[in-house]
Amino acid sequence: MEVIYQYAWLIPVLPLLGAMLVGLGLISLNQVTNRLRQLNAVVIISLMGAAMGLSLALLWSQIQGHAPYLRTLEWAAAGNFHLSMGYTIDHLTALMLVIVTTVAFLVMIYTDGYMAHDPGYVRFYAYLSLFGSSMLGLVVSPNLVQVYIFWELVGMCSYLLVGFWYDRKSAADACQKAFVTNRVGDFGLLLGILGLFWATGSFDFNIMGDRLAELVQTGSISNFLAVLLAILVFLGPVAKSAQFPLHVWLPDAMEGPTPISALIHAATMVAAGVFLIARMYPVFENVPAAMNVIAFTGAFTAFLGATIAITQNDIKKGLAYSTISQLGYMVMAMGVGAYSAGLFHLMTHAYFKAMLFLGSGSVIHGMEGVVGHDPVLAQDMRLMGGLRKYMPATGVTFLIGCLAISGIPPFAGFWSKDEILGKAFAANPSLWLIGWVTAGITAFYMFRMYFMTFEGKFRGTDEKIKQKLKKAAATIVLELESAEPAPNFGPGAMKKGELAATGAHHDAHDSHGHHSDTPHESPWTMTLPLVVLAVPSILIGLVGTPYANYFEQFIFPPSETLAEVLEKAAEFDPSEFYLMAGSSIAVSVIGITLALLMYLWRKIDPAAIAEKIKPLYDLSLNKWYFDDIYHRVFVIGLRRLARQVMEVDFRVVDGAVNLTGFFTLVSGEGLKYLENGRVQFYALIVFGAVLGLVIVFGVT
Repeated sequence: MEVIYQYAWLIPVLPLLGAMLVGLGLISLNQVTNRLRQLNAVVIISLMGAAMGLSLALLWSQIQGHAPYLRTLEWAAAGNFHLSMGYTIDHLTALMLVIVTTVAFLVMIYTDGYMAHDPGYVRFYAYLSLFGSSMLGLVVSPNLVQVYIFWELVGMCSYLLVGFWYDRKSAADACQKAFVTNRVGDFGLLLGILGLFWATGSFDFNIMGDRLAELVQTGSISNFLAVLLAILVFLGPVAKSAQFPLHVWLPDAMEGPTPISALIHAATMVAAGVFLIARMYPVFENVPAAMNVIAFTGAFTAFLGATIAITQNDIKKGLAYSTISQLGYMVMAMGVGAYSAGLFHLMTHAYFKAMLFLGSGSVIHGMEGVVGHDPVLAQDMRLMGGLRKYMPATGVTFLIGCLAISGIPPFAGFWSKDEILGKAFAANPSLWLIGWVTAGITAFYMFRMYFMTFEGKFRGTDEKIKQKLKKAAATIVLELESAEPAPNFGPGAMKKGELAATGAHHDAHDSHGHHSDTPHESPWTMTLPLVVLAVPSILIGLVGTPYANYFEQFIFPPSETLAEVLEKAAEFDPSEFYLMAGSSIAVSVIGITLALLMYLWRKIDPAAIAEKIKPLYDLSLNKWYFDDIYHRVFVIGLRRLARQVMEVDFRVVDGAVNLTGFFTLVSGEGLKYLENGRVQFYALIVFGAVLGLVIVFGVT
């Protein structure tokens, strides 16, 4: 087994090798590389498969009881400062490696069907492989500096993938929004890293935690400073895991291809924030005030995402807000000290949410044959309905995902979400109440999504709905453009804006397509990953039941021993579990029943309810107005500030420079008459100066 650990560095290197080979081919032999598109895909998928196999072997070794493995080499040294780089394999690392590689492997298989006719097929695979390598490098990092390096690489890959269809204005704007928003959080993370190193003298996670606790206890640093440093570090996960108030980038990031939504925005990149909180747990657990901030931020984010998802009609954006909400659950769990519960939900959520996103991509793929290659129409659930009849595999797997995320036993989401709610109730009943209400809302909006998409009558050929949606999309675009005059880059840019406004702009990948009156099931390369992901979505929760919580015994917090975890497990109270589980199932069933009455049986009119609670409905529909507020405060506000700075630059700075130049010019013009080259004139000046000095000093 030791040999496996010695070669564990290959896990992030293998996908990097694939990205390099394909990238060099695209740069040097572009046409040949694009012609051999499927060969390139096979190479990249095979390398990720090899990384997955090695990850599974490491996980099995860790389950069997192998000690954590650390291998480092000195990267930089100056005096007493020494910085090492390398890799570490422990229980948390092994778990995350398997999650990332399995989801990435299945997404890569799915991509072959989804991107089959896209001119950027090979480039997309190169980006996918580079992202996988960056995420795996982050997971195996043994210290905070190496984590930060790969953290930024992951952000760069996200920028490339979200803006993959850069010729679409909305995609270009979305990748910029994601990049800028994440830079805000990453700046806080960088300040926190530097502050912790200044205080503790180390970048090692455990050493930082122990030394920080000791420094606060002895009074060497104030408790306020410790809280500040912990919250600054937490800003990184706030941005990366789309927590309030930096959550606004994630829904817009749905402009990227759907495989990216499944890989980055469901299973891996957004989970990196929760992973970092887990890695930094030795620091956070010694700062109770910071733990409270983390818990309440997660709880509010969970509620916020769920309340916005209720009114979303774009299937991908509905899932995006669902992801924000579920990430809030994980962060709340970390904040209340439920370390293993948060990671358990990270694992179960990765599989069922990846399946849901890939299912939405399958739906979009099927709808494009009916409504054309316009994302405004292909992704709107108001044009769907009855798809289960045409897309049975997609429909069944999507239903499994809905049951899992709604917390219905025995599906995976029930066990992990219920454990979080139980730990939240023990820590703070108000947090439990927020989580409990959010669970009911989650069940409602997920089954609203399922019934609107897969049940009832197919509405994809209804021309009235199509025209209404196109008109609404054009109105939104025109409102955004009129909010603040944008620079005019010429007729080409104007034409592009018109295409975006009318919804007629076709993606580069949409040059091929066949139209019919009914949607069709996706090819096997897309349905196979859905079926495979359905298995863990149903069964993987069974490793963490309260009767035998093998997951907690495997992933227990760094501050606890296995004996303490087993002692807690022995104190399991079935009556308490049944009460908590019963309440969470009950609220989920209420949510599902409401969705049934509104969107399947049509016993309740959703429009009538929306009219009665119009202020709340508008609040949800407009995403709590966060986008509008941020646009006015930061976008428009910063543009106005920039204009004022330019005015100061023009009038004050340029004025001072121009005045200096004018003074130099005038003085030079005057001096040229004194510099005439005549010795007699110079002698006269010297005589006059001496005479003046004599008179002045003679008078005094």
